[in-house]
Amino acid sequence: MKRLILLLMCLCVQGFIVSYGQSKLYLDSQLPIETRVHDLLKQMTLEEKALQMDNRTPAIPRLNIPAYDWWNEALHGVARAGLATSFPQPIGLAAGFNPASIAKMGQIISDEARAKYHQFQREGNFGPYTGLTFYSPNINIFRDPRWGRGHETFGEDPFLTSRLGVAFVKSMQGMMPNI
Repeated sequence: MKRLILLLMCLCVQGFIVSYGQSKLYLDSQLPIETRVHDLLKQMTLEEKALQMDNRTPAIPRLNIPAYDWWNEALHGVARAGLATSFPQPIGLAAGFNPASIAKMGQIISDEARAKYHQFQREGNFGPYTGLTFYSPNINIFRDPRWGRGHETFGEDPFLTSRLGVAFVKSMQGMMPNI
């Protein structure tokens, strides 16, 4: 009986060592993103995947995935995260017909957001409005004045909205070096 227990314990320890020693491909930044994503998804349970589809996603310690709150907004400046530059509403900005000014605004918002994010990280603040994901811009076409969120859009012109939306997104992502 003692030998059986000892054998089972050795097998358990060996299994732990083998599984612990396996590399987690998704943590290797040198690998292609497709390889990393496939490896991570393969290691996640269905419940873990489902929980990652919510606004506030819990940490998955065994996979080194921290908790994250996706809710943040930067429609006309970094919102709800302390002091920040506040720009006019998009409907007013669109009246200028100037994608370059929208791009400059996006760059400023992006810089402030990144600075705030780093400060929150240093403070250990991982709550709402502390992340780098922003629900902006609102590129819905404002056709009906009864809609209560029309001021958040660039108006009713699809061409202008597309030009301003692209300028805003690219500048927020740091993809417009010549602004």
